Amino acid sequence: MTSVYDSKGRNVPCTVIEAGPCVVTQIKDEDTDGYSALQLAFGEAKQKNTTRPLIGHFKKAGTGPKRKVTEFRDFDAMPKNLGDIVKVEELFVEGDIVHAVGTSKGKGFQGVVKRHGFRGVGMATHGQHNRLRAPGSIGASSFPSKVFKGIRMAGRDGGTRVKVKNLEVIKVLPERNLILVKGAVPGHKGAIVILEKKPKS
Repeated sequence: MTSVYDSKGRNVPCTVIEAGPCVVTQIKDEDTDGYSALQLAFGEAKQKNTTRPLIGHFKKAGTGPKRKVTEFRDFDAMPKNLGDIVKVEELFVEGDIVHAVGTSKGKGFQGVVKRHGFRGVGMATHGQHNRLRAPGSIGASSFPSKVFKGIRMAGRDGGTRVKVKNLEVIKVLPERNLILVKGAVPGHKGAIVILEKKPKS
């Protein structure tokens, strides 16, 4: 993340995303596949870490092994052919609204205060010495004599698929294939995120 100044002199926090170049590796249509989609590949990968079927798949598109392959349904922004390059300036302009989909940072096994925002049982006085971050009661005794499924408890936190909606495109740097979006996106530094452009109403 970084920050830039807008036209009004305000310091805006934003995330720098490398959004290209992406290669068209497959074109799906209604006749052959039952639906229309465009398959894009991003990032360089080593050939020794790529399976032979994928190597052939990329070779058919006239490109080398790629790190990430993703389909985009109803990609009618522009007509594309196999092996074409999709650049960031072709899709995004300043002021666009996008959704970022990625895998959030894994936090490991966490308690209820960090995982669910519990406040703890109470103060440290009146005989309570170890209840500050405890979950408290999780169910009744005689009835129903069990703990219902879905009760919020301690457990593994993070490492899940997250979509952050309505991020504004602050700036597009076509010469470096970079896009700056306002706010944070899920994932660690260098993680892959999928950008979905919000249609204008």
